[in-house]
Amino acid sequence: MKKLLTTGSGIPYFENENTMSVGARGPLLLEDFILHEKMAHFNRERIPERVVHAKGTGAFGTFTVTNDISQYTKAKLFSKVGNTCKLLARFSQVGGEKGSADTERDPRGFALKFYTEDGNWDLVGNNTPVFFIKDPKKFSDFIHTQKRDPKTNLKSPTMMWDFWSYNPESLHQILILMSDRGTPYSHRFMHGFGSHTFSMLNAKNEKVWVKFHFITQQGIKNFTGKEANEMRGINPDHSQQDMVEAIENKEFPKWEMKIQVMTNQEAKDFPFNPFDVTKVWPHGDFPLLAVGEFELNEIPKNYFAEVEQAAFAPAHVINGIGYSPDKLLQGRILSYPDAQRYRLGVNYEQIPVNKCPYSTNNYERDGYMRVDGNGQSSENYFPNSFDEIIVDETSKKPAMELDSTEANWFDRNGPGDNDHYTQAGILFTKVMSENERKNTIANIVDSMSGIIGEKKNEIINRQLCHFYRMDKAIGADIAKGLGIPMDVK
Repeated sequence: MKKLLTTGSGIPYFENENTMSVGARGPLLLEDFILHEKMAHFNRERIPERVVHAKGTGAFGTFTVTNDISQYTKAKLFSKVGNTCKLLARFSQVGGEKGSADTERDPRGFALKFYTEDGNWDLVGNNTPVFFIKDPKKFSDFIHTQKRDPKTNLKSPTMMWDFWSYNPESLHQILILMSDRGTPYSHRFMHGFGSHTFSMLNAKNEKVWVKFHFITQQGIKNFTGKEANEMRGINPDHSQQDMVEAIENKEFPKWEMKIQVMTNQEAKDFPFNPFDVTKVWPHGDFPLLAVGEFELNEIPKNYFAEVEQAAFAPAHVINGIGYSPDKLLQGRILSYPDAQRYRLGVNYEQIPVNKCPYSTNNYERDGYMRVDGNGQSSENYFPNSFDEIIVDETSKKPAMELDSTEANWFDRNGPGDNDHYTQAGILFTKVMSENERKNTIANIVDSMSGIIGEKKNEIINRQLCHFYRMDKAIGADIAKGLGIPMDVK
């Protein structure tokens, strides 16, 4: 069925290609409203890109519960094996701009939006189980080092390694980034992690701490540094194209959801701070428990509407799933919704891709782009004597038990939280293969060789000390690669 061409207000018009002018070759007339409407809209087509995770790939799919975990959570989604919900996944590069190459050496964002009957649940993590920093106050400084030098407007290994050398808690994530896991073949061939520690609450209001893992069913596949650099020139949109073509060919990618579970007592007895996002929970002590799987089977019909406007926030958890004292998570609870309000407007959750498909009832009104009737004539205050909105007693959360009642500024790397070398050393010496260790060292040497300026030797030596403390052999090999003699006795 043919459709009439209209303005945004629904008025049909004819001249969509020629502007009204004084004669065929004369000046244009201000009267041609269609010219203004087209150009004014075009000038405003670009919304602010995400400060981080600017470039991403999105797809819809279905999540299915395969195992019973109702002993840990009262979330309706997990109340019965076989329950399903629609899901949106977005994979991204962390530090690059919207036009950056998909194969840059960078962590990958791994964000999931579950459209559940309890509301939308956003699980927003990365393809790594740890992160570079553990306190949100350091986040803007860290991201600045991953962006562009304010003088040259170029990416700067000097800024990057200078920051890392002052922050040894970054070491664990540095090793992952500098290994071939820092350059995944595409989004389909990598694991995902909630990264932070979250909580689960069951029907008896018993709490456990959990970590979420998403295990790719396609297997792990990475580029080497050389292959990644080559692909940047061949196809900077390699991961986007790979996902689109796989789904169009009905090769639907799948991931299995698993969780690690820790009790309160185990958290107190844990040798590290279990809420420190720079650390992992050993699988031998806290095995992965199967929960469900999701399949991506639908490419968004419009990238801007359903991917660029998709808004994820770790603050969005459903009844039965909660937060933890993880300091970086606590910071993200504030910053992510705030970033979406800036980028998309205060009513961003009315955008179809972000809108809960089930009933929503509250007293928020007005603001830019309010498009849902603004509550019509209903009351905009609570409590009131007229509407029938009630609070859900079952969603009430028990009081959080705190180890200390003292409010202060505690050193994030104080006693008990200052071992940044053991887990990184285990990753390098016991988890990585010989070939992976070789590639990781080569990638580190290549990256650190870009450090320049009068502070070059100071930065390199400070960072080498961290590698040396982690493992003498890697410290010596990196020093040798950089042409720096180092005593490893």
